[in-house]
Amino acid sequence: MLLSALIFGLLGSFHCIGMCGPIAFMLPVDRTNKIKQFLQILSYHFGRLFTYSLIGVLFGLLGKGFYFFGFQQQLSIIAGITMILMILLPKAFQKFNGSKTITKLLFKVKNSLGKELKKKGNDTFFTIGFLNGFLPCGLVYMAVFGALATNNALQGALYMFLFGLGTIPLMTAVVYVGNFANGLLRKRIQQAIPYVVVFIGILFILRGLGLGIPYVSPVLKAVGFGASCAT
Repeated sequence: MLLSALIFGLLGSFHCIGMCGPIAFMLPVDRTNKIKQFLQILSYHFGRLFTYSLIGVLFGLLGKGFYFFGFQQQLSIIAGITMILMILLPKAFQKFNGSKTITKLLFKVKNSLGKELKKKGNDTFFTIGFLNGFLPCGLVYMAVFGALATNNALQGALYMFLFGLGTIPLMTAVVYVGNFANGLLRKRIQQAIPYVVVFIGILFILRGLGLGIPYVSPVLKAVGFGASCAT
């Protein structure tokens, strides 16, 4: 299922251009020194990947709790259904972003991000990427459900890391050449994203069902507390 994270990132990066592209384009990189510019952009991406990995660790640990109590299959099914519902009923999930607590946190992140964009220190680019990783994004939320469906912190971190890794090629291109993708191409890919998400959601559901299909729906062994209760 780790491959789904990379697919999320690769296809979702066209969505990321619209959401985070302006931030990437405004990075205070040194455009007179190509090597320094590359290292600055790399630092920015590393900051984003670090944030995504931290989020993956947290949700991977949460998923481990479900795995320990024997709910890993149900969790995979719930994650898949949630991904599909986020595509079919997007307005139902927009209310979460509108809560007062989330709004306050986002205000602080955006305020800090604005201050960092005015600096040019060596640590500025990592910090911008780090803060950028906390900005709300529907695709990040879906990737989080994927991390939650893993059974440990390492896999959760790896899932989110691969998601971020998939966004790097296009996000880097934005820094170098700006808004390079023509409207038709971007529209076509953005139209394909919901279908890909639904497909990955179905894969998570099949994985949870444990139908005995190699690689797609393997039979998962019960472990931990749930297994001990069953024995």
